[in-house]
Amino acid sequence: MPMKILGKDILAPNIARFVIEAPLIAKKARPGQFVVVRHSEKGERIPLTIADYDADRGTIVLICQGVGKSTREINRLGTGDVFLDIMGPLGTPCPIREGGTVVCVAGGLGAAPLYPKIKALHRAGCRVITLLGAQRAELLILKEELAAVSAEVRCSTDDGSYGQKGFVTQLLREVLQKEQVDEIIAVGPVPMMAAAVQVAEEFHVPVLVSLNALMIDGTGMCGGCRVTVGGKTKFCCVDGPTFDGSAVDFKELTKRLSFYRREEELVDHSCRIGLGRGES
Repeated sequence: MPMKILGKDILAPNIARFVIEAPLIAKKARPGQFVVVRHSEKGERIPLTIADYDADRGTIVLICQGVGKSTREINRLGTGDVFLDIMGPLGTPCPIREGGTVVCVAGGLGAAPLYPKIKALHRAGCRVITLLGAQRAELLILKEELAAVSAEVRCSTDDGSYGQKGFVTQLLREVLQKEQVDEIIAVGPVPMMAAAVQVAEEFHVPVLVSLNALMIDGTGMCGGCRVTVGGKTKFCCVDGPTFDGSAVDFKELTKRLSFYRREEELVDHSCRIGLGRGES
């Protein structure tokens, strides 16, 4: 069923936010869940985290980074256009604790899946300290939105163009040295989440991670998002995407992520050449 785009804005280079009319999904959505979208008959099925939802208005928010052919095509859609179909909500909702201090760590686009979790934690009476990290200032997204539901927001950039210079995990270490923290939630690139888990374990704080980036078909059929958690095979799309970070085998996960890097680069290069020739 086609779903209409009610609004669109650009958050950063190659990163677009869409407000979409999807009343049935908005009614059922919970923090941590995602949808699978298809923008055209020939488009890939792309899993995207539900970055926000409003059951009363019947809308969901999706944030898409244009990194491949289909996601770049999605980001060329505008207000009034439609997605061919959107399936969801999928995945297991993120557990939301009541009360206490929670540190939420976002690397780059990780701010998008973190936002509904932080909103829920805020409503549940938690004191939320949000840490945002990115390569440079223009890639720090949702700062104002996160500040509205956080007790404090701290930022870091790799190049020092905004906030503290360095990795966001250094901010995490500094917070844990001063604060009594009940839980950590980390979302972002796999190396950042692995580093956040190491820091959390040093301070003996429970940590949740969200393995959104591994998902492909979103239904557990392809097996592409399998990961070892607590010595058992899990599928990110149906068992997660949120897991106990201390139980995730990040060494195995890092190796698996590089299996098809060469093929992905070749496909993306071919798509770019094709588009340059006027092909679709």
